[in-house]
Amino acid sequence: MKKPKIREVIVVEGRYDKNTLSQTVDAAIVDVGGFGVFNDAQTVALLRRLAETRGVILFTDPDGAGFVIRNRLKGALPRDGVKHAYAPDVYGKEKRKKRCGREGKLGVEGMRPEVLLDALRRAGATFEGEDAREAGEPITKADLLDAGLIGDGSVSRRAALVKALDLPEHISTNALLDVLNLIWTRDTFFEKTCKK
Repeated sequence: MKKPKIREVIVVEGRYDKNTLSQTVDAAIVDVGGFGVFNDAQTVALLRRLAETRGVILFTDPDGAGFVIRNRLKGALPRDGVKHAYAPDVYGKEKRKKRCGREGKLGVEGMRPEVLLDALRRAGATFEGEDAREAGEPITKADLLDAGLIGDGSVSRRAALVKALDLPEHISTNALLDVLNLIWTRDTFFEKTCKK
């Protein structure tokens, strides 16, 4: 089976993540070496250049450490050149490890190929030979408020939506809004989230 080709550069935490993704997609993949990227100005400069020219997709693990790395890179790179792919919270242990990670979640390296492809599609990756979805009216924070996903009493509704969409529990409201705008139209959003 031919691997789908992706235009953007995929940025992952480590070499095992890179290895897993390279078996699933045909794409340039950069491994930032985990927290080592915090002291690596050259890698950050390269990622900034790539974000400006080809675009990058940040694809970190769904644990707390992955979100720290994602947020640090997000702040260092041009916003319009960055897309975010989120692996769902799947509990277990990678085959190469003797025990589970601190939070007990699988990282990018432990995900099945179809889960990785789904996450990349949801991120808005540009797949060669596929038409891009036309953008309609965006979902806004006001829409989240109207749907009861932010504001008083919204925590459990938002958590239920995050779980239903197979997104990591650590996802911020702003990141959730970005994902919703990639996977749903505004009309679909209201159909799926209207208060019963």
